[in-house]
Amino acid sequence: MNLRAQINYWLSLNQSTYEKLALRLTELTGKKYTRGSLNAKLSRGTINVNEFETIAKIFGYKLDVKEIN
Repeated sequence: MNLRAQINYWLSLNQSTYEKLALRLTELTGKKYTRGSLNAKLSRGTINVNEFETIAKIFGYKLDVKEIN
């Protein structure tokens, strides 16, 4: 899964921006996020699972891990 594409999809669906997402992440986590810091994490591939889980929650989704048979 391409995390940037998924986040862009959610932003588009919700007519939102990286600035608004960064503000909401800061509110929920207490850690400072900016549009630039989010873009940098996505570019470097250093966004962690907790951050992505919080982003999914902001847009009304949850992560689900399933066993591959």
